[in-house]
Amino acid sequence: MSFSNEQMTRYSRHIILKEIGVKGQKRLMEGRVLIIGAGGLGSPAALYLAAAGVGVIGIADADEVDLSNLQRQIIHTTADIGRPKVQSAREKMEAINPDIKVNAYQTLAVADNILDLITDYDFVIDGSDNFPAKFLINDACVIARKPFSHAGIIRFQGQLMTYVPGKGPCYRCVFDNPPPPDAVPTCRQAGVIGAMGGVIGSLQAMEAVKYLAGAGELLTGFLLTYDALEMKFRKVKLPDKAGGCAVCGEHPAITKPFDYAPAVCNIEP
Repeated sequence: MSFSNEQMTRYSRHIILKEIGVKGQKRLMEGRVLIIGAGGLGSPAALYLAAAGVGVIGIADADEVDLSNLQRQIIHTTADIGRPKVQSAREKMEAINPDIKVNAYQTLAVADNILDLITDYDFVIDGSDNFPAKFLINDACVIARKPFSHAGIIRFQGQLMTYVPGKGPCYRCVFDNPPPPDAVPTCRQAGVIGAMGGVIGSLQAMEAVKYLAGAGELLTGFLLTYDALEMKFRKVKLPDKAGGCAVCGEHPAITKPFDYAPAVCNIEP
């Protein structure tokens, strides 16, 4: 792959980084990332991955843009209200960077389709808004041996971790099962500060960029938490991969994705 003059200019700030360079930028342009959720986390992740020149970006979401989304879901505008989120997102991403290809999937990720959704991608970003979806994404990525970035935000707090096959615990190793119904307040009950999506979603994009470019260290084996009120990040070492994990353990009980009971959102997208 050779760069055009326009591409050399567009990606010049990447190319001069010794950790990225020409080789790393080529890897980004040949890379494929799927974002599940075009909301508060998926919005900044999608914009930054498009700007970075990731060659193929998939975005999956079944919802339409609602007025209440606009406080945090920055890829959408007032004019997009009522439109499918994936169409709105694709337009903004292609406007930022015509080099890329955006695959829009106007569908809910469920057990019947998730393996098909993730199969052609190198890295998955979990921008979903409820625990059943997060466990589904984890299980599918472990089964298909796909690296992914988990994240969640609520109120003034956020967290993220990265799973890479064979290099650390998965989401289920750490959290085991979804919490009981009503154990965690919903996003509508608890609220979320809009910029929290920008902070954590941008970090998810950073993890994807680092993975594709082969730069730096990923959040594999760690949980990064952020408290905006105290302006404090904390990087917590996670326990080693659980040998008894139901999906990535030595004798897995979960060998194909399955759906938990539908849930209202309890971690803000």
